[in-house]
Amino acid sequence: MTCEIRRASEADAEAISAVILSALRETNARDYSADIIARVAESFGPAAVRKLLDSRTVFVAVDGGHIVGTASLDGAVVRMVFVAPAAQRRGIGARLMAAIEQAAIAGGIAILSVPSSITAQAFYEALGFNGVGDSFHGDERTIIMQRSLKS
Repeated sequence: MTCEIRRASEADAEAISAVILSALRETNARDYSADIIARVAESFGPAAVRKLLDSRTVFVAVDGGHIVGTASLDGAVVRMVFVAPAAQRRGIGARLMAAIEQAAIAGGIAILSVPSSITAQAFYEALGFNGVGDSFHGDERTIIMQRSLKS
């Protein structure tokens, strides 16, 4: 696989937004209503992504010169893990999560948390995360998952 994982830059904001919005609309739409997808999508336009780049450690996956995935670390919380629908099931999400875990370990974080969508729950379970609770934002269900980084 020629996919490169690197830190995101401000110049990546539009491409990151496009990846997130396509994944929401094509992949997550199987598990969430159109209203929920539209509400979540409002938080991931290019301007919003630019702001997030200032407050989080953000990684991108680049394949063939195109950004095909992203993931971020916000303190001890994993956020914004999305892979473009055409690039899913190729190990890109797992590679992004490995970069997140390395950054977390370097930052002295012992336990990672992730507010998982229903869509991504099995992905995180395969990476060793365990569900510890649910969170609801209106009718949107998020599964709170954790994983210890200590061996």
